[in-house]
Amino acid sequence: CPFHQEKSASFHVDDRKGFYYCFGCHAKGDAISFVRETENVGFMEAVEILAREAGMPMPARDPQAQQKADRRTQLAEVMEQAVKFFRLQLNTGAAAEARSYLERRGLVSEVLDRWEIGYAPDQWQGLWDHLKSKDIPDDLILGAGLAKPSSKGGKPYDTFRGRIMYPIRDGRGRAVAFGGRAMDPNDNAKYLNSPETELFDKGRTLYNQGPARAAAGKGQPLIVAEGYMDVIALASAGFEASVAPLGTAVTESQLQMLWRIAPEPVIALDGDQAGLRAAMRLIDLALPLLEAGRSLRFAIMPAGKDPDDLLREQGAAALQKLLDTALPMVQLLWQRETEGHVFDSPERKAALEKALHDKTFLIKDPSIRSHYEQALKDLRWQLFRPQRKSGSARAGRGQWSGAPQSASASTKASALVTAQSAAVTEHMREAVILAALALCPSEIE
Repeated sequence: CPFHQEKSASFHVDDRKGFYYCFGCHAKGDAISFVRETENVGFMEAVEILAREAGMPMPARDPQAQQKADRRTQLAEVMEQAVKFFRLQLNTGAAAEARSYLERRGLVSEVLDRWEIGYAPDQWQGLWDHLKSKDIPDDLILGAGLAKPSSKGGKPYDTFRGRIMYPIRDGRGRAVAFGGRAMDPNDNAKYLNSPETELFDKGRTLYNQGPARAAAGKGQPLIVAEGYMDVIALASAGFEASVAPLGTAVTESQLQMLWRIAPEPVIALDGDQAGLRAAMRLIDLALPLLEAGRSLRFAIMPAGKDPDDLLREQGAAALQKLLDTALPMVQLLWQRETEGHVFDSPERKAALEKALHDKTFLIKDPSIRSHYEQALKDLRWQLFRPQRKSGSARAGRGQWSGAPQSASASTKASALVTAQSAAVTEHMREAVILAALALCPSEIE
């Protein structure tokens, strides 16, 4: 099944009735919905894909819709021209510093070719003049987000200048945008994405989406990293089912896209405060959307490291270990609400209980909500259960005190331990009876 991970066949297609159904995850639909879900395209685009594969002409469409589809095709062709231009520029003398940077980051020529990495020259109209020399109309260059109109009445100027360029492709493999890394250390925007266009919706696009979906379909874990270089490093190390949001927090649309690729993506965020904040925001986004078999796990990188750093310094085995021990979402939710707090009063304990209830209340699926409530209840019990004191106990931390205590001298000398004669045994029985009657006078008669 392309919609969830499995080890046995459960995906059924009935070609006579024209529908599919998965007995594992219950995905169902017809050929058009299958293409829409797997390719992440709209209805008409799905129809076009199927028509091409079947060798059938498309029915006549509404003129405005046809014009819009034609324009999107033209914009995609302009974007491909830009990809080729930036690729060629990376081999020029002006890109020497960019090549040196990429070499320091460990990107050999095969990797540069695989990811089509290029360079935007530090010129105001370098790309513009190149595209105009190919008779590409102004409105298509501007519509693709490759240039911006001048506010002074002059020629439009290039959107990207003096940057290493990473093409961004959609699920169908079309170049829809670029991400550019500034070579000038004083540039205010270290990374810059294309503006949103008819082709590019930042909140509905994932970097490396298509190849990651194919790798996840072969059983690789889906990893969500923070940036382009992380994805490239992960894929180069064998973790090919890796994607990244485009410079912002994961959106609801991107989360749904991730779940269409794999039921439990692993979020591998940087081990700094920004990375942890991003993880916490993602938890709040995901809670109302959880369904049976759909969740997230979190692999938090070492402090100050990102996946690229970890791979270069410690290798793939270290990253695999982090993936294997990734935290379930409920654990990170608990950590957020308790870390750094002391619960040494009823009021503080009640505040924690309310905060956790407010979060679980967001979960719409009653079964999952019940399991979350039980898991958090168990964690609260572990936190607040009575202590066995050995030396000093930490207030509010509610943890057992370690190894069992050895018997004291008074215990070793007690009659219970040293009992050897019938007289001592009789004395102990009398003591037990008297103690019982003292506590329960109603039993004396």
